[in-house]
Amino acid sequence: MQIKQISIVDYQLVTGLFNQYRVFYKQVSDIALAESYIKNRLEHNESVIFVAIDGDEPVGFTQLYPLLSSVRATKNWLLNDLFVDAAHRKQGIGEALLQTAYDFAKSHGATFIELETSVDNFTAQSLYEATGFVRQPANTTSYYYRKAI
Repeated sequence: MQIKQISIVDYQLVTGLFNQYRVFYKQVSDIALAESYIKNRLEHNESVIFVAIDGDEPVGFTQLYPLLSSVRATKNWLLNDLFVDAAHRKQGIGEALLQTAYDFAKSHGATFIELETSVDNFTAQSLYEATGFVRQPANTTSYYYRKAI
């Protein structure tokens, strides 16, 4: 398996995975929307996307958005999306994508990575906690996690 940061020329590598991710969160399948959204984020340098590739097949991705902190005078990162294709789960791909995101943030001077997940997404919660993310105080619909750098 290889993990690489994609650019605008590679946007189609994650379009199908991004669509599956949205469907997982109870959105209507819409490949055209997924393609447009990913393409626009990359064209406008609004996010950083890493894709996991097994052979020639994209099997997972993560998307990070910058969080600017005036007080800290740093750019931290919101790990907004993490998805691994169902047929490739439980193989360490999610953990590898999280580590890649962490390494990227660290190498760019961030002081933390933050993320959010549903209170009923127990699989994700286990993964985040196993990889050093710390759950923040909860609300009724989501858990927030943060990992210091």
